[in-house]
Amino acid sequence: MSENLKLSNQVCFPIYSLAKEVVGLYRPILQQLDLTYPQYLVMLILWEEGTQNVSEIGTKLHLDSGTLTPLLKRLEQKKLIERNRSAQDERIVQIELTADGQKMKTAATQVPEQILNSLNVTVEQLEALKTGIDNILNQIRK
Repeated sequence: MSENLKLSNQVCFPIYSLAKEVVGLYRPILQQLDLTYPQYLVMLILWEEGTQNVSEIGTKLHLDSGTLTPLLKRLEQKKLIERNRSAQDERIVQIELTADGQKMKTAATQVPEQILNSLNVTVEQLEALKTGIDNILNQIRK
């Protein structure tokens, strides 16, 4: 068997495994907020940047509208966001936080620390990993 076809020699497999494990660590923590991981990512964008339209959120999360729309509908059902058509252009749907969505930010401030504690690595190790991953993603997206 060729060495380059061994699972243990694949760069993609540990990345895939790590992503799966880390998202799994988020699951019980986010369950306390009644959020899925993708919903949490949307909330992070809205907490950080305020009102966004659907395409802006999709671009930032690398999600198409077919994936994003049901996710946003569920957040709206939970009364965390509101979806409103733009007065200037009916095709544009604006997403904004409700008062409940804004309040959730306080509870969510504990999430990163809880994740860091469950990973059992240093902040420096995580920063180095994030920098490396960001560099690779930037090369791929060029």
